[in-house]
Amino acid sequence: MIGASLTVTVPTGQYDRARLINPGTNRWGLKPEIGMTRRWSHWVGDLYGGAWFFTGNDQFFPGHSVRTQKPVGSVEGHWGYYFAPRLWLSFDMNFWAGSRSTVDGVEKQDRQTNSRFGGTVSVPVHRRHSMKFSYSRGAYVTIGGAYQTLTAAWQYSWIRMPK
Repeated sequence: MIGASLTVTVPTGQYDRARLINPGTNRWGLKPEIGMTRRWSHWVGDLYGGAWFFTGNDQFFPGHSVRTQKPVGSVEGHWGYYFAPRLWLSFDMNFWAGSRSTVDGVEKQDRQTNSRFGGTVSVPVHRRHSMKFSYSRGAYVTIGGAYQTLTAAWQYSWIRMPK
């Protein structure tokens, strides 16, 4: 199966051009992505590739500077095993690089080259409900990705389980 997606982030949040740290972004972000999935009996592999593109921020700290950022390319893959419908386990990894920024035309030394790895398990709890648990950590980090995540999610499926 081959698919495509477009993620859009809008300039929301409280942006104060007089502050360096802001919960708002004051810029748009677009991430086109294409991916493919292949299944071999109980095994499944998928691979995605995409890139983030950002508009400029013309009110960057201290409020009159212009900050731009180059695209961030990304690759993500998963290798999993289906034990039963909605009961699966996968090994996950990704890599992203790019995003060097400029402020008022001066290029910063902030290019990212990072990678994460982890795992995910999905457990059915009812006919159309399942719980998903995942863990990830930084594998190769140049800027920003040296943290661990633990996630729990409830999922509802509108697709009927095969009989």
